[in-house]
Amino acid sequence: QVQLVESGGGLVQPGGSLRLSCTASGSILNLYFMSWHRQVAGKQREVVATITKGGLTNYADSVKGRFTISRDNVKNSMYLQMNNLKPEDTAVYYCSGGVDWPGNSWGQGTQVTVSS
Repeated sequence: QVQLVESGGGLVQPGGSLRLSCTASGSILNLYFMSWHRQVAGKQREVVATITKGGLTNYADSVKGRFTISRDNVKNSMYLQMNNLKPEDTAVYYCSGGVDWPGNSWGQGTQVTVSS
């Protein structure tokens, strides 16, 4: 099973940008679906964005127009470019991947905090 590791989280001011990376321990060609999820302590995890092996994407309404998901099947990585960040984007962000959605491979999470 492919191991996934997130990176790129941190503290950013409202209106700022961050780029999250999800790096796999092996090939992601078998991960047809790859997604970013986020969770706030005490709340249900929500899916932020999903991308297929062929590049089809889907976004939560709350991030449309601000976030962009992408993947590099050669570098075995997936990314989430987050622009115009808002305090309500504060959460732990997780990546996942698999043949079926949301997949069996999950990362350990990276904290994103949006605050002035």
